[in-house]
Amino acid sequence: MTLSDGTTVLAQAIPAPDLEYGPLSPMLIVFGVAVAAVLVEAFVPRRGRYASQLLLALGGLVAAFVAVVVLAAGLDFSAEAAPGYTAAVDAVAVDGPTLFLQGTILLVSILAVLLVAERGIEPGARGATAGGPGAAAATGAGGADAFAPQASAVPGSLAEREAAAVGMSQTEVFPLVLFAVGGMLLFPASNDLLTMFIALEVLSLPLYLLCGLARRQRLLSQESALKYFLLGAFSSAFFLFGVALLYGYAGTVRLTGIADAVAGRADGDTLALIGAAMLAVGLLFKIGAVPFHSWIPDVYQGAPTPITAFMAAATKVAAFGAMLRVFYVALPGLRDDWRPLLWGVAILTMVAGSVLAVTQNDVKRMLAYSSVAHAGFILTGLIAADRAGLASTMFYLFAYGFSTLGAFAVVTLVRDDLGEATHMSRWAGLGRRSPLVGAVFALFLLAFAGIPLTSGFVSKFAVFGAAAGSGAVPLVIVGVVSSAIAAYFYVRVIVLMFFDEPDRDAPTVVVPSVLTTVAIAAGAVMTVVLGVFPQPLLDLADRVAVFLG
Repeated sequence: MTLSDGTTVLAQAIPAPDLEYGPLSPMLIVFGVAVAAVLVEAFVPRRGRYASQLLLALGGLVAAFVAVVVLAAGLDFSAEAAPGYTAAVDAVAVDGPTLFLQGTILLVSILAVLLVAERGIEPGARGATAGGPGAAAATGAGGADAFAPQASAVPGSLAEREAAAVGMSQTEVFPLVLFAVGGMLLFPASNDLLTMFIALEVLSLPLYLLCGLARRQRLLSQESALKYFLLGAFSSAFFLFGVALLYGYAGTVRLTGIADAVAGRADGDTLALIGAAMLAVGLLFKIGAVPFHSWIPDVYQGAPTPITAFMAAATKVAAFGAMLRVFYVALPGLRDDWRPLLWGVAILTMVAGSVLAVTQNDVKRMLAYSSVAHAGFILTGLIAADRAGLASTMFYLFAYGFSTLGAFAVVTLVRDDLGEATHMSRWAGLGRRSPLVGAVFALFLLAFAGIPLTSGFVSKFAVFGAAAGSGAVPLVIVGVVSSAIAAYFYVRVIVLMFFDEPDRDAPTVVVPSVLTTVAIAAGAVMTVVLGVFPQPLLDLADRVAVFLG
């Protein structure tokens, strides 16, 4: 290359990044299907969009799960070195925890898509009690769903009423869910902090929109979406500030590079500690830990219930996966500094979540505070900071994802003339009128309480055992006491359903289509199977519980 003054300079070509498509295939499949879904939304006639979007979403998620299984089969977990490899210029780590968590996210997301696709529930379908007279009449009646017929219309406006009258239904929720799933797959796989931040935003932005699309109580739904957006943006700023401080400390955003910088310095870790604290704020917000939990009850209550189920299950798996990678790969050298901090967060989260749940009179808010308490229980496994802690945390996330999605799916079935009847007083006598639905919901509540022969008992036993093995016995004691408090409000709901007299205008328990039925059945089966035969999954989690780093 010749400059203007005649000087000749040899230009060195910058090599193109090497992208390995095989290791990235689960994420590429999901993102590719999401883009295809956007094109379907743009070019396919309205009457054909629902079937096309549902087939695309389910097909893409199943294909991505198969890709995860194929990648896992290609790793040698019997080797002494940590199995796995990096891809996308070392920005993505493909190892045992990544594939386990990605598989969990995809399985939960498949069930969540079934809930999103439900079109067979008609609010206020009287006489359509599950297992009772008139049940068949409600199946497929009316075509109502959980989402507003026209999201751009003002709630209650003429445009919205006209959209509802002609049977319009939201189908853009499918590509939004797929983009969120793609971000969730990348979040725990990120091998550097910038990639992790991009994944955080990719999974969060669609969720902000999805939370505001509820068909009923539109203003409450839009308020929850705005709260989620504002607090989420605030937490993302903390995360990005932490990334900048850690880059200033280590000179790199790669997790292994940060770990090497921490290990190579005998003192002067103040900048790293501040950066790690900022980073933790963003991650603790996503899992809903105290004191960053204030968005959880409002957003869970206001969002469409299928989206609430999706967030409560899949988002928690992805966020904990990212936390595990940050603290186990990038910051193991600061373990003595961050463990006491997380001790305090875990204790506050378990106690506050359990106590506040007792005071709730809305089923969705009660499950929201239950989710907060479970975030504290899962943190006890992370605090163990060893292989047993990693394995038990992954098992807990898998089991909890299915149980919580099934519980919220049951909530969608209890309806009156105004839609979902979530006030707890409306659930009085529900188990006596609809024994099957009441029994299934009771099963999920018992699992949340940690009753033996359910997945919840094995999950808590695993994380508490790992924490005790690492010397965190006081934390385990607090966890056991919090579990006892939590058991009270779970049992209270069961007593309400089976022993209280129903109101004269008791809500209807509607029979759903096969979509919601499959989601609830899968959650219930997993809850029982993992409670009775947990060892295969425990062994699998222990086998793959080694980070590449």
